[in-house]
Amino acid sequence: MTPDVLNGAAFVAVMAALALLLAAGLRAPLPRGGAGRVATRVALVLGAAIAVILANVALYRHDAHVDLTREGAFTPSADARRVVSALASDVALTYFYQKQDPAGRAARTLVEIMGRGNPRLHVRTVDADQQPGLAARLGVRAYNVAVLESGGRTLQVLSTQDRDIALGILRVTRASVKTICFAAGHGEYDIDNFEYHTHFEGVHGHSHGAEGAAVVLMEQHGAGRLRRALEAIGLATRKVTLATTAGVPGECAALVESGPRTRYTPHETEALAAYLGGGGAALLLYDLDFAIEPSLATLLATAGVRVGEGAVVDPLDHYFTDEQMVAITRYTAHPITRGTALSFYPGVRPVEPVGASGVMAVALFSSSPESRLRLLGERGDTERAPRGPHPLAVAAEGMLPGGRAAFRLVVVGDADFVSNSFFPYMSNSDVVMAMLAWLVREERAPTVKPPVEVLPTVTLTRRQVQWIFMLTVVVMPGLVIGAGAWVWWRRRR
Repeated sequence: MTPDVLNGAAFVAVMAALALLLAAGLRAPLPRGGAGRVATRVALVLGAAIAVILANVALYRHDAHVDLTREGAFTPSADARRVVSALASDVALTYFYQKQDPAGRAARTLVEIMGRGNPRLHVRTVDADQQPGLAARLGVRAYNVAVLESGGRTLQVLSTQDRDIALGILRVTRASVKTICFAAGHGEYDIDNFEYHTHFEGVHGHSHGAEGAAVVLMEQHGAGRLRRALEAIGLATRKVTLATTAGVPGECAALVESGPRTRYTPHETEALAAYLGGGGAALLLYDLDFAIEPSLATLLATAGVRVGEGAVVDPLDHYFTDEQMVAITRYTAHPITRGTALSFYPGVRPVEPVGASGVMAVALFSSSPESRLRLLGERGDTERAPRGPHPLAVAAEGMLPGGRAAFRLVVVGDADFVSNSFFPYMSNSDVVMAMLAWLVREERAPTVKPPVEVLPTVTLTRRQVQWIFMLTVVVMPGLVIGAGAWVWWRRRR
């Protein structure tokens, strides 16, 4: 049960006890004698006063929070509550605000409510103008600053948003900083590039599907938003070039290969195999135009994965009008896909699990049963029959032949969904962040979706658009017309 439920039950119990005490007092007989009557009245008054004091103490120690606003304006977000409830170490949170600032006062209320969620979170709110010495001692030089202290580490968060403070709690409670390494050297999406572009439906000069697979898109967008999201939750990032190094550095908690454009050298495939054989973790995002050479295909097969050729075309579930932007609404049960909503993949190739000794591989999600494969042949586009669902991503874990430790691997037939242009939309960011959390073995840890700058949008699949059209254009007007016809017919009688 949540603390608010327990505190609410304690409040009801105390009020019921006070009501019983009042009823008992009203029915208690009073002696008619002089001295005995006075003593009885004094005893009753003292007993009632003691009961009221104890009741107030009980209510203070079990303070319940009830937010009657529809927006939950006075309640911390679900992410913040989840982070606080999962705390396993003590965190001291000192929030400095200005009494005249409404946003600061609201943030003070939220952090105080957060402090009730777990006894390990020690919250103190301070008006910086009234205690400038404390602010100076903690290095605070602005209003609306949360100072977080845990295990000898100190972190300052300048914000009035409870989610930002929850992200700070995740960062300050990390026992060690894990590093996510991004492979470079083959035209991958650059994590230092924050450029992005907007897509206009019906304009085919720029495509992420089979028509534009041979076009290098690196000049227009990278993966800087993904890097910023990882750093917001306390993970470090760096680039590695396997062609010029002896192997994947040991500090890499996970290796990300985001959209390579040219083939691996034998040395790079061997480095990847050695890394996985030593218990490493990798996220491989292979776009349509990336050629899987035989040595890499063999390595993936021993890890339980096969990457197919061709672009998946889904006329049933896709993003707006582009059938090659496959939308996913259903996922296989897996720690990565827990609680994941709609996501989409521009220009995706099939990736399927295969049998491998000592490896457990599972398809994370697939296209709809109406999907098909489109190949680029010598005579143009051809379609491969029959139609059916095609797996698009595989998660595998186990031991490679001759390996020293268990590896974790995720392979997706698309890299565009993590680029700056698509990362913030729908649940794309949730999917890649969940993949990386699983790879670094933090799938059970609380998560907070890092803030990403994006305009508010509502995106629907083709099936959802059809249902909305039927309800708003056909069903509802039909009901109105039918009701009018029924009234007209009744009046004629």
